[in-house]
Amino acid sequence: MTTTQFQVHKTRLHDTRCVSLPDTPLAEGQVRVRVVQFAYTANNITYAAFGDAMHYWQFFPVPEEPDAGAASSPWGIVPVWGFGVVVETRCAGVSAGERLYGYWPMASHAVLQPVRESPQGFYDGTEHRTHLHPVYNQYLRCAVDPLHTADQEGLEALLRPLFLTAWLIDDFLADHQFFGTAQGQTKGVVLLSSASSKTAFATASMLARRPEVEVVGLTSPGNVAFCESLGVYSRVVTYDALDAMAPDTPCVYVDFAGSGPLRLHIHRHFTQLAHSCAVGGTHVGELAGGRDLPGPKPVLFFAPAQAKQRQRDWGSAGFVERLVTAWHGFVQQVSQAETPWVQVQTHLGPDAVAAAHRLVLEGRGDARQGHVMAL
Repeated sequence: MTTTQFQVHKTRLHDTRCVSLPDTPLAEGQVRVRVVQFAYTANNITYAAFGDAMHYWQFFPVPEEPDAGAASSPWGIVPVWGFGVVVETRCAGVSAGERLYGYWPMASHAVLQPVRESPQGFYDGTEHRTHLHPVYNQYLRCAVDPLHTADQEGLEALLRPLFLTAWLIDDFLADHQFFGTAQGQTKGVVLLSSASSKTAFATASMLARRPEVEVVGLTSPGNVAFCESLGVYSRVVTYDALDAMAPDTPCVYVDFAGSGPLRLHIHRHFTQLAHSCAVGGTHVGELAGGRDLPGPKPVLFFAPAQAKQRQRDWGSAGFVERLVTAWHGFVQQVSQAETPWVQVQTHLGPDAVAAAHRLVLEGRGDARQGHVMAL
């Protein structure tokens, strides 16, 4: 048997290759999982764009190439969220045929070493992952997962990890009282870049429930109609029309684009910018740091840290209860029969995966489409 991996060059994200590797026998305690479907969104492009800085390349490392003369391979595997089925097991607590939700390589198969097993799932204890954040190492058994719906797996793969981030951003901003931008009868303004991206509109859907703020979506002209159709943005503004907004608007910037020029423009224009929250990097060709900017220093939002804080505040059961309620409400909103927010597109095989990678990387295609794949 062989495992097919889809690899991306770490510094030239347009360069990709598919590699077939012979499967090695499982060691005691390991399981082999067939990755049956995974989502690919702007969130995954962010993983690749920040792969070194945020250690995303380390989850599923490409074997070193001895003849390349480098300490590590220039190629990486982008992590993805989706579903897998156990096809071989040497772990007493995990059975063949079990369906799992979790964090996978862009590959046909993955080998995990389950630890901390429970009726709900387990963590991967593979040595190189033990120093990485545990939220990415958890695998959930679909049979008992309260967020799972069998007939909506494509939508779940696409939206579940993005929604968790969005839900936590909303909670973080509200917990900090929108950094003082909402005063009395004056609403604060939350600016969301890359407003057509799924994480952005999921964040907007949460923020739209809060009467103390106005949610302004920033996007390109071609995505205005889509963003307005969602009904979660108070206003949709194109990037080239930002200067029409009053400079003294009290606001918070949530940056899903990662564009250096856009961030600089916002920091210069808005004299009452109270907080600059860096989340994503959908504008890969314009990524830049946050040094020497007027106004507040951009602060990276790391969703696992906020999740950990809320699990301490609410307890694990309370955290899950709140998340489940919010998730099912969001899925119902997204799936409304007349104008669904997301239309699942399926891509099977190496060539189709490569084409979809380029489509998402370049920000092309219909914003309403969501890409689900398998190798």
